[in-house]
Amino acid sequence: MHYSARTTSHWLALDVLAVFGAEPTGERVVADGKFITAAGVSSGIDMGLTLVGRVAGDEYAHAVQLGTEYDPQPPYDAGSPQKAPAALVAELRTKSRFILH
Repeated sequence: MHYSARTTSHWLALDVLAVFGAEPTGERVVADGKFITAAGVSSGIDMGLTLVGRVAGDEYAHAVQLGTEYDPQPPYDAGSPQKAPAALVAELRTKSRFILH
């Protein structure tokens, strides 16, 4: 039986995941069975809070979030390829180390 884990990663690496048998998704945090993945630098914090909630409970995760003052308010709304200017997305794709040849 082959198991294809739902997973996420940086948007430039999503297409590469299928090569390894994963089922890529654009979600910020994906928990699938024993696997948990995050979609980039800031979503790693989201993943950490998710894990804290699973291990210690939601109230404790809320306390950790409050203690670290994690309340994202980005100065620009270009944090995903769906929101960023198309020309910028295209340029970064051409320079990506994740391009499959």
